[in-house]
Amino acid sequence: MRQIITSFQLLSNVMQPGSSIFCKRAFLFILLISGLFSTSLIHAQNYQMNRSTMIEEQIAGRGVDNAPILEAMGKVERHLFVPPEYRHLSYADQALPIGNQQTISQPYVIALTLDILDIQKTHSVLEVGTGSGYLAAILGELAKDVITVEIIEELGNEARQLLKTLGYKNISVQTGDGFNGYKEKAPYDVIIVSAATDVVPEPLISQLKIGGKLILPLGPENKVQTLTLITKQKNGKLKYKAIDKVRFVPLTR
Repeated sequence: MRQIITSFQLLSNVMQPGSSIFCKRAFLFILLISGLFSTSLIHAQNYQMNRSTMIEEQIAGRGVDNAPILEAMGKVERHLFVPPEYRHLSYADQALPIGNQQTISQPYVIALTLDILDIQKTHSVLEVGTGSGYLAAILGELAKDVITVEIIEELGNEARQLLKTLGYKNISVQTGDGFNGYKEKAPYDVIIVSAATDVVPEPLISQLKIGGKLILPLGPENKVQTLTLITKQKNGKLKYKAIDKVRFVPLTR
């Protein structure tokens, strides 16, 4: 749309009524606009097709058949959360750089994580590590309210603006050290840590409801970690369950 507006502004300067070439330029302008709209439509169709393939092959095809998750991931447009130079890979089953040495997570890992957590419409969710806001958007489709904390101010600001533009009113983006959680809105039904740490942050445990679930990549940075589910039981004790081997960027502090 920005390209279309710019083209209109440039051409309108030379398309003055009464000019001997006005009609020709008007005709060329119409062709240009038609071409731009056609290109945009093709891109939109390609993204939709690739997103459908992602759902069918990478997620449902690998065993995640939770209908609300498939619906949410089919609705949220991943390419909007990816830098322009990587948008052709938006729906590939891989993590992608988003700047500041951070990444947007692999779609299957996100789907697997959400499937394990079984998030409900009544749940309050805390996400540590907003990144570009992709997971937060999906959580916004699944949960009642979402608090997401990003330590890198630039990423946090960009994610906040994008999520606002997309109309998410149940997502709050906070800038700060996610290791400490966000106690102002605690306790949470679910806590997701989207970066690797070799220790379980104690503040997050204290902000988790009894019966709540916390999931995080547990292990050393820059190596393979274990996606680990922690459930806070009625007696306050923690139950650990190893899910799968993963590789996440380190939790920034």
